[in-house]
Amino acid sequence: MSAHDLQADAGRRAVLKGGALVVAFSLLPAAARAEFNAMGLPKLANPRLPGSLKNTPLLDAWIQVAADGKVTVCSGKVELGTGVRTALMQVALEQLELAPADIRFIGGDTLLTPNEGYTAGSHTMADSGTALLHASAQVAALLRAGAARQWLVAPDSVVLRAGRVRGPGGISMHYGAALKGLDAAGLHRAASETSPLRAPAEYRMIGASLPRVDIPAKVSGGAAYVQDLRLPGMLHARVVRPPRLGARLVQADLAAVRRLPGVRQVLRDGSYLAVLADDEWRAVGAMQALAAGARWEGGKTLPRPDAIHATLQALPSQDIVILEQGRQRAAAGPSVSARYTKQYVAHGSIGPSCAVGLLKDGVLTVWTHTQGVYPLRAALAELVRMPLEKVRCIHTEGSGCYGHNAADDVAADAALLACAAPGSPVRVQLMRDQEHLWEPYAPAMLATVQAGLGADGRIDQWNYELWSGSHNERPGNAGKLTAAGLLAAPILPTPSLPMPMPEGGGDRNALPLYDIPNARIVNHFLPVTPLRTSAMRSLGAHLNLVAIESTIDQLAALAKADPVRFRLDHLASQPRAQAVVERAARMFGWKPGADRSASPAPQAASRRGVGFGFGQYKNRMAFVAIAVEVAYDPDRESLRILRVACAADCGQVVNPDGVRNQLEGAIIQSASWTLQERLSYGPGGVASFDWSTYPILRFSGVPERIDVALLDQPGQPMLGVAEAAQGPMAAALANALARASGVRRHDLPLLRQSS
Repeated sequence: MSAHDLQADAGRRAVLKGGALVVAFSLLPAAARAEFNAMGLPKLANPRLPGSLKNTPLLDAWIQVAADGKVTVCSGKVELGTGVRTALMQVALEQLELAPADIRFIGGDTLLTPNEGYTAGSHTMADSGTALLHASAQVAALLRAGAARQWLVAPDSVVLRAGRVRGPGGISMHYGAALKGLDAAGLHRAASETSPLRAPAEYRMIGASLPRVDIPAKVSGGAAYVQDLRLPGMLHARVVRPPRLGARLVQADLAAVRRLPGVRQVLRDGSYLAVLADDEWRAVGAMQALAAGARWEGGKTLPRPDAIHATLQALPSQDIVILEQGRQRAAAGPSVSARYTKQYVAHGSIGPSCAVGLLKDGVLTVWTHTQGVYPLRAALAELVRMPLEKVRCIHTEGSGCYGHNAADDVAADAALLACAAPGSPVRVQLMRDQEHLWEPYAPAMLATVQAGLGADGRIDQWNYELWSGSHNERPGNAGKLTAAGLLAAPILPTPSLPMPMPEGGGDRNALPLYDIPNARIVNHFLPVTPLRTSAMRSLGAHLNLVAIESTIDQLAALAKADPVRFRLDHLASQPRAQAVVERAARMFGWKPGADRSASPAPQAASRRGVGFGFGQYKNRMAFVAIAVEVAYDPDRESLRILRVACAADCGQVVNPDGVRNQLEGAIIQSASWTLQERLSYGPGGVASFDWSTYPILRFSGVPERIDVALLDQPGQPMLGVAEAAQGPMAAALANALARASGVRRHDLPLLRQSS
């Protein structure tokens, strides 16, 4: 689809107001649209409370103590494979003096847990971890007070130890008994604005590498994922998606498929097709037969990848100046100017998305690996036209679920098909090609930068502009779900809205952390783009940090300065940033001039290069600095990552091994994106439908060595870390490849595709 076609398409659905594209229809009020386009959070109850307590202040929403003393810990955040379930447990256990086996932990259930919106943006420990830290401390104080009141002793003479409340002379009681000393409210009371927290020097759980509680089932063949869920009497379903975006179903032979063995139902609603069977393989066979007999017409024509960035720049945009400081003028010293691009990238979930739905006694329950059970519940209720309180979403881990993949779409399929077969659980799993072809992709992006030095050799001028579609089209409105647009009476999506700073979407990390007196940064937000896009880990930070850090290296060269020293000199107002840069450089053995030196690689045809990258995620979360050494083979157009040194400051570290795992995983994931991942598409549609047409980093491409240092900050706020290393790693690779090859590349992925 050309820019002209897209503008015409937008014109049919929208009006242009003040240079911004505003969709003319809406199914939710403005406040709800803004909510679901951000983090999906409820309204603030008390903004002075810490973490997610400000939205959900009642203590028993987080910590529940039964009459028999059993403790349940609840969080609205969910486990996505990052180990946060274990870390959140550690935070609560620290204050409550319990062991992991002593509690029941529930994450992400619309019937049982607080509404914390989406588990996204590295917010889990900062929001839910902080809430649990304070809630558990206050509950612990109430337990001590309740026991003291019954024993007629001073509360400061009472302690919690090994799951019991203990007082003078060896007396003790379990936690449930201690509650009897409180008033009728018990734990059903609002949190206080201050908490009796344990001193960090006394921590026993926080700061320990507690083994992850989610790992045993995953490595032993147990039921670890929603894909493994099996319920009594369960039916298996498969859906038939159109062959290309925008295609309309003209004909389907439903009767022939209904006669196949084991088929219970064949459904058509507009262009929505699905089968239900008594066995998974029978469902797959029926789906294939249904697809073979279906006839479609129409569909969207896409631009070619080599034209996508020109297309983006030609689209109507909402132009947002996110920073304007100092005075824009010609630099007194040398300057650099460049254009950086990124192609569409797929989530490429290893396990195709899956969900299970059950409509029973008027209540629809969906087991799903969504990242936001509450926003999804709102979307599903709208989709199936049921009251919100009659829909329950229960988070169940998925095999491969970072970012907004097809998890919510398949949950919608499960909801629709469960309503067609009331009383029977319905399991829906996508096929590999459906996962690749229909997921929301990470947006293609374009950024331009002009920067210059002053007469003193320091950065004086910075002008940065970026073009990007939406990085957050998660549900809240049913129209964000694939199935909703295929129905005979389609539900239209709410407008795409930019995510406001400091979180940001395409402009995440577009603000350099460096000391720059004169800067102007503009985000050209594109409400309508050729492909459906949404959240991928780190959002716009991936490209923005490549552009920023590449420019910093070039400016350092113009200033005849070592790139690490140049960074440190421009971070004088950021001592924690300086500390991670210095630590990464020291770990790596970086020496002044290292960026200009080269040494023979083991393969004679290879050329070595080193690179450095730095960023503070969103300029408010974890600080990460990375140094890499690579060996580039120009004949094979291949790159070996020889070693990586990573230093990170994420505030108070809860589980050091878990943090290291996340940084290592982010480094490897970013290497895959940065070096080779790109969606294949063109006028005929999306062509990446399996691993051969969408290759990702293989084990042979994993860095040969990764060293991670954590700069722990006991007692400081917990900062998100899981998405903090992707940008710095990409930047370090770009800088290392530039030195190894002698040519700076500006387009991601960095390695050219073989013909």
